[in-house]
Amino acid sequence: QVQLRESGGGLVQPGGSLRLSCSDSGRTFTSYALGWFRQYTGRPREFVARINPQGGGTYYADSVKGRFTISLDSSKNTLYLHMNNLRPEDTAVYSCATGAGSNAQTFRYIHYGQGTQVTVSS
Repeated sequence: QVQLRESGGGLVQPGGSLRLSCSDSGRTFTSYALGWFRQYTGRPREFVARINPQGGGTYYADSVKGRFTISLDSSKNTLYLHMNNLRPEDTAVYSCATGAGSNAQTFRYIHYGQGTQVTVSS
């Protein structure tokens, strides 16, 4: 049973940095892709970043490109989201996600963690 758990959120000033972490109870990630999503209050969850563990390819939403970096430490079975130059509009609950499907055509995100709150404010 997949149990994703995020950590690392908090309050940071504009321009600051945070690093979010995600683990599946220490189990090895076997998903074709791993992702980060965020959800603003009262709005649907939106995509932030994705990494493909096999090839290491990454993909980002335009709103975070150049500021956020997704990475995977396979030795620790931990997914990260490094967030730099944070803006007030980045304030949201951030969740990691895994899914099912063995290639880009069949893959779908299925499992989401409960999330960690990131607040960017002076």
